[in-house]
Amino acid sequence: MKNKIKIPGRQRVVIEQVSPEIDCGRFPIKRCVNDSVTVTAVIFAEGHDELSAVVKYRPNHRTEWQTIPMQPLDNDHWQAVFTVTEMGEHSYTLEAWVDYFHSWRRNLMRWLESKQDLAIQLLIGAELILTAAQSASPKDAERLQFFANALKNASPESINTRVLDPELSSLMAHYSDQTHSTTYGKTLKITVDRERARFSTWYEVFPRSLGQDQHGTLRDLIAHLPYIVDMGFDVIYLPPIHPIGKTYRKGKNNAPIALANDPGSPWGIGSAEGGHTEIHPQLGRFDDFQALIDKAKELNVEIALDFALQCSPDHPYVRKHPRWFKQRPDGAIQYAENPPKKYQDIYPFDFQSEQWSQMWQECLNIVLFWIQQGIRIFRVDNPHTKPFLFWEWLITQIKSQYPEVLFLSEAFTRPNPMYYLAKLGFSQSYTYFTWRNTKREIIEYFSELHHSLINQFFRPNFWPNTPDILHEFLQTGGRPAFIARLVLAATASSNYGLYGPVYELCIPVPRESGSEEYLNSEKYEIIRWNLAAPHSLNNLLAKINQIRRENPCLQNNLNFRFHDINNDQLIAYSKSTADKNNIIVTVINLDPHHTQSGWLELPLSDFEISANEPYVMHDLLDDARYLWHGPRNYIELNPQKLPAHILRVRPHIQHEQDFKEY
Repeated sequence: MKNKIKIPGRQRVVIEQVSPEIDCGRFPIKRCVNDSVTVTAVIFAEGHDELSAVVKYRPNHRTEWQTIPMQPLDNDHWQAVFTVTEMGEHSYTLEAWVDYFHSWRRNLMRWLESKQDLAIQLLIGAELILTAAQSASPKDAERLQFFANALKNASPESINTRVLDPELSSLMAHYSDQTHSTTYGKTLKITVDRERARFSTWYEVFPRSLGQDQHGTLRDLIAHLPYIVDMGFDVIYLPPIHPIGKTYRKGKNNAPIALANDPGSPWGIGSAEGGHTEIHPQLGRFDDFQALIDKAKELNVEIALDFALQCSPDHPYVRKHPRWFKQRPDGAIQYAENPPKKYQDIYPFDFQSEQWSQMWQECLNIVLFWIQQGIRIFRVDNPHTKPFLFWEWLITQIKSQYPEVLFLSEAFTRPNPMYYLAKLGFSQSYTYFTWRNTKREIIEYFSELHHSLINQFFRPNFWPNTPDILHEFLQTGGRPAFIARLVLAATASSNYGLYGPVYELCIPVPRESGSEEYLNSEKYEIIRWNLAAPHSLNNLLAKINQIRRENPCLQNNLNFRFHDINNDQLIAYSKSTADKNNIIVTVINLDPHHTQSGWLELPLSDFEISANEPYVMHDLLDDARYLWHGPRNYIELNPQKLPAHILRVRPHIQHEQDFKEY
């Protein structure tokens, strides 16, 4: 029935505890195309009448709402699930009302069971049906009138058939009287991204290190693409590719004075050759960049660019727009500091500048410029040091024109600012993964990311290393530590990345004891890598990334759960698809030096496996197969051989021959 004007005071239904809802509806939840949204709420009214409720949803560029009925659960809880099918901003809300027809029908069945006189009750029902007919289409109105007349003349023996007719139920649900319905007081929001926001595999590489005997170029990177693609990566992230300043340029190992041939840090952006919209002359020209974009598309990978809002002292902005930077009392421009560290080669923008509006627009123009060159993914350097309002504005501006653009937040900061940036619009986020190494730390942190409201807006991207971070675990654990952290990142998060070739070559050497900086860091010098080294993990990386592509449960963070195993050096968890057709159990030895063993407990009923039914655990890493019985089975992992299992659960093994065929 079409809604009439609602009269305050006659709305009986209460809607509360709606989920998901971020900060009282201030921010959107996140989904990707063809993802589902499960909405729950507490809905009730006074008395004992039956209620009906719907979720209303739509893309924001449309005016008509789609509706899906909510189903009652228990204790006034209701739920509905709908699917978002296109990129962009969406909205949803809830509406509920007293369902007089279903209330009448429930009571009629009770009167019928007690053999009461039903004449008046049948007339009441017929009147409800005729009222619905007034708002129905001519064809439906005719059918409703038929049911009303049939009900008036129904015999006690035919009442059940008449009242419970599926066609009548469907028509009355469609034309339900919502005159005094309650609409939830907020319209909630969804940001729908493309699939790569949910599932991606990143590889960071410095193009300048890819030359044979000289400074590498973008053409060298093009030649290097097959090596990266063969390892299974689909996002290739480049540090800044812009001209590098010479004033206060940093030397090898972050030395404050550079030698004549030191290339400087790529994050010291800007020189006489240009700034954020130019390419370092030694890397190449824009036709080389376009060739890179074209080759990446051919290989079905994407190029991600670093977006770092800072300038070297030689950047053209410093001369043209000196008021965009903070002035010191001595008249000099304030360089970046993180006491006791000093970064004289970098001038941060002053977002309190009186010319902030002009500066914001120029930052937006930089992003738009690279979008025009074919870039659709940006890794954003230190966004937590710039105002939140700026990011909300910039990302909103970009996404309104290019909803396919993704932003990765590199904010290693306190949890609240990190999560707030995700709420504002960042598609993915770096995490504390690098510093979570014990079993207890991993369980606590992963549970926070995957099992709380945080998972509605924060998409974690796990990186076991970066050019800035070489954790002590990798420094001391050898090759097994690199493998263990790789498996953990790749199977516990649907988005992960690493900094190579350092990672596949298992480079463990810090600049000095107690430091997380690499010795001879590629940030400050050009490195020649021996990619053919026999200890390289490139083949293992290819295998793990193939496993990720072939198993849908690893392509999101749904249905993630830890499992008991009686050894603090072993950690076990699983991911599964909703239909349980794809279940992966991962077990990792967190001790890179010693063999560890334990008994693993699996929830077989949740996996839809009978406790009396044998099943196969197929290790996708080495192709070994284990025939297991019951929920409790033995695990032993020697880190010198392989510190992890990635086990595909294969149920319903009835005979030995079945096991051999697996």
